[in-house]
Amino acid sequence: MSRLHIGRIWPFALSGILLTLILSFSIGEWLGWPFLAAPLAQKLSEKIDREVSFSSVISPESANPDIKAATPFQIRFLGGLHIQATQVKIAAPSWSKAPHSLLGHNVVANFRYIDLWRAYRSQGLHIKSLQAQSLDLDLQRLANGNASWKISPTNPNSRSTTLPSFDSFQVKTGALHYQDALANADIKAKFSFTAPEDTSIASTKDAVGNAAKNTKLASAPSVLKVEAAGYYKKLRMKAELFSSGALPTKLDKTTAVPVNLTLNGSLGKAAISFKGSAKDAMHPANFSGSFTLKGPSMAALGDLVGVTLPTTSAFSTKGYINKERTTWHVALNKLDLGASHLNGKFIYEKARKVPLLSGQLNGSKFLLTDLGPAFGSVDSKKNKQKVLPSRPFDLASLRAMDADIMINVKYVDLNSKMLEPLSPLRGHLQLKGGVLTIQELDARTAKGVLKGDLKLDGRGKQALWNANLRWNGVRLENWVRQVRDDGLAPYISGRLNGKATLNGQGISSAEMLATMKGSIQSELQGGAISHLLIEAAGLDLAQSLGVMFKGDDSLPLQCAVADLVAENGVLRPRVMVLDTADSALWLDGAVSLAKESIDLRVVVMPKDFSPISLRSPLHVNGTFANPHTSLEKRNIGLKLAGSVLLAMINPLAAFIPLLDNGDVKEAKLHAANCKALMQHSLAAPKKSSK
Repeated sequence: MSRLHIGRIWPFALSGILLTLILSFSIGEWLGWPFLAAPLAQKLSEKIDREVSFSSVISPESANPDIKAATPFQIRFLGGLHIQATQVKIAAPSWSKAPHSLLGHNVVANFRYIDLWRAYRSQGLHIKSLQAQSLDLDLQRLANGNASWKISPTNPNSRSTTLPSFDSFQVKTGALHYQDALANADIKAKFSFTAPEDTSIASTKDAVGNAAKNTKLASAPSVLKVEAAGYYKKLRMKAELFSSGALPTKLDKTTAVPVNLTLNGSLGKAAISFKGSAKDAMHPANFSGSFTLKGPSMAALGDLVGVTLPTTSAFSTKGYINKERTTWHVALNKLDLGASHLNGKFIYEKARKVPLLSGQLNGSKFLLTDLGPAFGSVDSKKNKQKVLPSRPFDLASLRAMDADIMINVKYVDLNSKMLEPLSPLRGHLQLKGGVLTIQELDARTAKGVLKGDLKLDGRGKQALWNANLRWNGVRLENWVRQVRDDGLAPYISGRLNGKATLNGQGISSAEMLATMKGSIQSELQGGAISHLLIEAAGLDLAQSLGVMFKGDDSLPLQCAVADLVAENGVLRPRVMVLDTADSALWLDGAVSLAKESIDLRVVVMPKDFSPISLRSPLHVNGTFANPHTSLEKRNIGLKLAGSVLLAMINPLAAFIPLLDNGDVKEAKLHAANCKALMQHSLAAPKKSSK
C-alpha cells in the first residue's frame, strides 16, 4: 500500500477509533459500567487498605427486614464520580474489631474529583451528595490518633478529627456507633428523616439578641431526629436532637437558610437544652440560639468545652450563645450558683495560640461559700480537726487559657454571721501565662473601703501567691456585728485603717497559709470600748460591779493599734495594744496557720486603784476547730490563798490580797508604744474614700 494511500486513511481510522471510544464510553455511562463493580472495589480496597464492596443484594448483616434491593450497581465518571449500589460496605481497619466502618443500603453518592484528591491528601472527605435508605456507621479512634474515618494511609498518625462533610445529605434511617479513646467516648445513636410538619423557619436571634425575620421556604427539607446515649469523657450521656434538616436549604446560589436545632440532653449530672439554628447540623461549627444549663459544678462544664472555670456549688443558667467557627459569644442572662445570683457577657476565642476568655461578670448577690470548692473546702463531717482547705489546686488549668474579666458584684456575703458583707465588690481579673491576678480591687463595707491587688502564680509545681491590701474608714461597730440589749453602745467602735503585705506558696490553700510571710498593721481611730468589758477582762470585781449598777458606758480609746508579723505560717503580734484612761490592754503569743493552733495571752493593766481585783492574764489556746479560754490560775490561786489565811486572823484582812493599786508605769509604757506606732508605722489614709 502506497504511502499516499496510508496518509489519506489514517485520519479516518483515528476518527473511527476515537468515535468507537466515545461510543463505548457513552454506552458504558448509559449502562453504568456494571462490570467495573469488582475492579473498582478491589482498587479502592488497595488504596485505603481495607475491604470495599459493592453489591446488588442485601447481605445478612442488615437486621432491618424493610430494606429491599432497589438500586442496582452503577458508576459514572462524567462530571464527577457517581456511584450507586444496593449495598455499599467499607470494612473496618485491621486494628478494629468493628464489623464494618460503613454499611449502606440503596446508596447513591456523588463526588467531585478535586474533593477525592484532597481526601487522599488527608484534607478531609467532602461528598457532594449522599442518599441512602439506611446507613450504619461504626467510627473509632485510638489513643494514638488512628481513626477509622480517615481514608488516606499517607499520614496514619495524624490526630485530625475531621468527619466527612456534605453538600446534600438524605438518609431515611441510620445508626452510628462512635468510640473515641482520646475523648473517652462510647456513644450509640440512631437518626431518621421524616416529612416536616411545618415548612417555616422559626425566628432566630443575632449575637446581641435581636429578633430576626421569619423566613418561609419554597420547599422544606425533611426533619432530622437523632437519639444518642452512651459515655463521653467517662460520663453517662443522653441526647435528643431535632433539626429542620441535616444541611442548610439553598434559596439561590448565594443564599442559604440555616437549619433549626432543638437539643435536649444530659451529661453526668448536668442537663442542657438548646433551641436555635446552625448552618450545618452535620458539622455545627457555627450556631446560635438560647439555652438553659444546670449541673453540679462550673468546673465540669469548663472541662467539656476546654474553658478553665472554678469548682463551684451546683449551678443553673440560661442565656444566649452565638458560635462562629472558633469564637464563642455567650450572654448569661441568669446564673444561679448555689444561693448566688450572677450574670454577664463573655467572648471565648479558641483559635488564639493561648485561648482567651474575656468579658464582664456582674451580679446582685454572691456567697463566698458557693466558690468554696475551688479552694478545696473540706466537709466538717469528714475532718473535724482541720479548718483550712487542703485539696490540691488544679494548676494545669491555669495554664490552659488566658482570661480578662471585669467584675462588678453588688453584694458579697463573706460566710460569717459576725461580719458585714462587701457591697459592692469591683475588680479586674486577669489570667495570663498561668498567672492569675485581681487588680484594681475596690470593695466597700461598713462605710469604709478595701483596695489592693492579689496574685496567684501557677507556672511552677507549687503556686506562689501574694497580697497587697489596704483598708480605710471601716466602721468596726458596723463591720463586726455587736447587737446588745437595751440599746447599749457596741463593745468596741471606731474607724479601722490598715494594710497587709503577705505572700506564701504551696499546692493548696492550707499549704500557702502554712508558709505565709509578711506583715499586717492596723489602727482604730476615734474609737471607744465598753467599760464593763475592760473591767471584766482585768477581773476587777469591785469596779465591774460598780459599772453593772450604774450601767455600762464607753471608754474613749486613746490608742488602738496592731502590728503583726507572719513568718513560716506563724502570726505573732509585735505590738497589739488598746489604751484607755482607765486601763491598757495588750496581747502577745502566736497563731500557727501551719498547725492550725492558737496560743495567745491577753493582759489588762489598770491605771487606778481597785479594792477587789483578781487581775490575771487570760489565755486563748487550742486549735482553730476547738479553741478554748482560761485564766492564769497561779496568780489567782496565790491571791485567794492569801485571802483565806488572812481571813482566819481577821475577816477584814481577807481583802488585803485583793487590793490592786494598778501598774501605771507599765500601762503608760504600752500606751506610749501604741501612740508611737500609730504616728510613724502606719501610712494608711486618714479619711475614707467615697
